Amino acid sequence: MKPTLTIETLQGEASKFAEMETSYGEPSLYGVTDGKAVGTYLEHKFTAYLAGIYEYEQGNSASGIDFPGLGVDIKVTSFKQPQSSCPFNSASQKIFGFGYHLLVFVYEKIDDEKNKTGQLNMQHTIFVEKERTADFQTTKGLLDILEREGNKDDVIAFINERNLPVDEIGAEQLADRIIETPPNQGYLTISNALQWRLQYGRVIQKAGEVPGISRVR
Repeated sequence: MKPTLTIETLQGEASKFAEMETSYGEPSLYGVTDGKAVGTYLEHKFTAYLAGIYEYEQGNSASGIDFPGLGVDIKVTSFKQPQSSCPFNSASQKIFGFGYHLLVFVYEKIDDEKNKTGQLNMQHTIFVEKERTADFQTTKGLLDILEREGNKDDVIAFINERNLPVDEIGAEQLADRIIETPPNQGYLTISNALQWRLQYGRVIQKAGEVPGISRVR
């Protein structure tokens, strides 16, 4: 019987997998420039690798994340422009995070002309705990307001200034929640769009330096 996958073993296997992938030439990746195709390749390969060793609940379109039992989603991004998209659920995600952890693989793709293979040189593998998945500037601004004895009106004004995708009633409800339960400092950069656009530059920079962001490899 296979052992059950845990968050700790997931991180350990992610480190091993990134090490193996860095030295592997893949013919199907040769000449591929589409980041989404590279991301799909790497996600499928990693989850198939894990499925051969561990028991775990596999993700599907209903759960929306790769490891629903662990509350972890995989993000794969290029070193040149470390960013990806994420389904929009509510404006509160920008303040309180996504409610699940992120395992971020950051690669540099190199094509081998002689062997006609594409190689993913894995630059960073980072685990972001769910408590740190909110937007950096938004949470920093709100925490500063609360520290300076800001009230509900100040919080609502800030929400409006930041153009959060929320109506008047939603802004009031958010403000109440922020005052009652101040958010954690987030470290992603999250841009408003039909889907959230996540940028990982700060996460890469801060990995291992702040609680909740670990450098797996």
